[in-house]
Amino acid sequence: RLVGRPRCGVCGGGVRSKGWKRVRLVDQPSFGRSVRLEWSKRRWVCPDAGCGAGSFTERAPWIAPVRARLTTRAARWATRQVGGGRTVSEVAEELGCDWHTVSKEVNRWGEALLEADRDRVGTVEALGLDETLFLRQGPRRLRMWVTSAVDIRNSRLIDVFPGKDAKGAVRWLLGQPAGWRENIRWAALDLSGAYRSACNQALPQAVQVADPFHVVRLANLCLDRVRRRVQEETLGRRGRKHDDLYRIRKLLTLARERLDDHGRQRLTGLLQAGDPRGEVRTAWHAKETVRGIYQTPHPREGDQYTRLLAADLQNESHPPEVNQLGRTLHNWHQQIVAWHHAHISNGPTESANNLIKRTKRIAFGFRNFRNYRTRLLLYAGKPNWNLLHNLTPP
Repeated sequence: RLVGRPRCGVCGGGVRSKGWKRVRLVDQPSFGRSVRLEWSKRRWVCPDAGCGAGSFTERAPWIAPVRARLTTRAARWATRQVGGGRTVSEVAEELGCDWHTVSKEVNRWGEALLEADRDRVGTVEALGLDETLFLRQGPRRLRMWVTSAVDIRNSRLIDVFPGKDAKGAVRWLLGQPAGWRENIRWAALDLSGAYRSACNQALPQAVQVADPFHVVRLANLCLDRVRRRVQEETLGRRGRKHDDLYRIRKLLTLARERLDDHGRQRLTGLLQAGDPRGEVRTAWHAKETVRGIYQTPHPREGDQYTRLLAADLQNESHPPEVNQLGRTLHNWHQQIVAWHHAHISNGPTESANNLIKRTKRIAFGFRNFRNYRTRLLLYAGKPNWNLLHNLTPP
């Protein structure tokens, strides 16, 4: 029971007691067992008939917030547990209450923590954008995507917002403070035209950098498409495990310096047997020359190398897939060469995406975006958990 007599919130006059109301709350578990806290709350009433305040119960946010079913210490404990990677179901089972009860309090305290932690994001020098699948909805299983914004220098998830198009990214970027946007020097992209358009509109001062992994991956995809087409044209069917080109599909994607003598001999022999027009060999050399972009240390040399490579790959004598690769290198020339100045990649963004996928996997998926965003920012956003003990959420 609490001591002290409050004042009327409407007229400011004195109030009189109207009895007690016993409330049973879920408390923090102890020694592996769930705990319940019974709180005898005093009811007060304003004696002034013209006031209109009616009756009200006493409030003690250090015990529990208004209309909460968890005590304050239980809600803080649950929020910390979920933010550390545990599922809401596990926490609810340990507390001995319903899933919805825990989820509601995690949202309340988690959002209050993220709002109070104003230093969580801070100044961002390099920003990374990438998309992840949120859910498949409806009988046709339509895919709904979200975009994750990541501070690359500090490997911190800044925010998650719906969509993967330029419109959603521009809306989110323009919703941030102008001073914060102006401090962004680099924007790491994964060859996405939508994100490039968004950065052109909302971050004109930022230098866009194409992620090296995705550039080399594009060359590997080109090589794989050439191999599949040649197999179908020469054999009249898809590749099988005893076919020449199918047997070296893994060797083709390995870097040249990682091949030992046996691997080089095997690759050369099976290419001669299964690639009569030399198209796969051409695509393999194209893949290796694309890797050479990131082996050139000087920015001017990298610029010239990329420009000449893009022009050479568009030669009409090369397979059409290689020509397409050359056109892509030409269209993304500035972003690819910018890596020699920034030396950043979308690796931290992909790392945050792994944490996002882990959160989604252990929860067996999400359908509510609010729950999804709060869980992700608590787990991958690196909030200051020390602030949780001084919060009083609404």
